[in-house]
Amino acid sequence: MTQLGLPEEILACLFDLDGVVTKTAVVHAAAWKETFDAFLREREGGSFRPFDAVADYDEYVDGRPRADGVRTFLASRDIHLPEGTPDDPPDAPTVHGVGNRKNDLLLEKIRSGGVEAYDSTLRYIEAARAQGLRTAIVSSSANCRDVLRAIDAEDLFDVRVDGVVAAERELPGKPRPDTFLAAAHDLGVEARQAAVFEDALAGMDAGRAGNFGYVVGVDRAGQAEALYAHGADRVVGDLAELGGKE
Repeated sequence: MTQLGLPEEILACLFDLDGVVTKTAVVHAAAWKETFDAFLREREGGSFRPFDAVADYDEYVDGRPRADGVRTFLASRDIHLPEGTPDDPPDAPTVHGVGNRKNDLLLEKIRSGGVEAYDSTLRYIEAARAQGLRTAIVSSSANCRDVLRAIDAEDLFDVRVDGVVAAERELPGKPRPDTFLAAAHDLGVEARQAAVFEDALAGMDAGRAGNFGYVVGVDRAGQAEALYAHGADRVVGDLAELGGKE
């Protein structure tokens, strides 16, 4: 293993955004809860079963493209909405309408509370680049670029494959490996030469399905066992545990 805690054959690092680079996973979870609870309350009245911002978030929406998160969670409640279109208003009773409601709430929360980075992750990325490894950000978020700019980290990545790029290229999101594979391709490496860094179970599934050289699970929510079960080669609470210190 290298000083970065990676196999010698690894030439590139592919990082998820929310929960790995930035502390926005909790903001996403809060926006999803507010969105789904309002939707369920309108549909079912006061006896509705609320969205669980831990269990439901981890199982059905974390790491997935926004529309997939809406479909997957609502299907778990046996609710199936018409797709609608990406420009549906946030009060439309469609998959895209619910997703747009969540995105509006997320942007409000980000603007009001700012975006924080995990400094240890930024130091690890800097160390990886100093040792000649190429880096990519791989996120289902359509707001990825704005978030990176907010934390002054856009220049830390050679490649960005986010929700915008995925839509342009018609790439399916996590748990499919296509966005990670696209990032590896854009960096000029094979999957076996790339390491995936993820905190979401869907991201672990994507790393395993893509046959990447190493998959690191970042446990921010006390789910180390589940991360291993979904394909992690190693689970850490913080990237500082891997090394890469100056």
